[in-house]
Amino acid sequence: MNLPVAPPAFDATAGPRQRHRADRGADIGAGCGLVFLELIALVVIFGLWFLSGFNLDPGKTVRTDSLWGYLAAAGGVGALALVALVIAARAGAVVTVVSQGIMAALICLVVFGGSAAQSHQDTVCRDLPSAAGCTGQ
Repeated sequence: MNLPVAPPAFDATAGPRQRHRADRGADIGAGCGLVFLELIALVVIFGLWFLSGFNLDPGKTVRTDSLWGYLAAAGGVGALALVALVIAARAGAVVTVVSQGIMAALICLVVFGGSAAQSHQDTVCRDLPSAAGCTGQ
């Protein structure tokens, strides 16, 4: 005697809508590690900019480098944060997505603020070359 066969029950572990989340401990570790590395990179970048205008010789006038190159390097760190955000989103690592989103937004603010300040300084030096902070040539 053949018994009727019931249709298979709904299985959420397979198929196109399969969702799995990253391990929470690894997610937190990756998020914190990436933020730490990005902060170190930003400190090195802007520390080098600060040291470009630092000199212990009191008889020598030193002018800091233009910010444009350093802002480009900081923008590169922000681009890497966005790439990490996309990869973490695909892996389901929620903590890493949030931390990288915050870092990308902060880096974006720093880059836009720095570019506005450097653009203003360039305009002042173009209009009045003898202004403070300009080479006066």
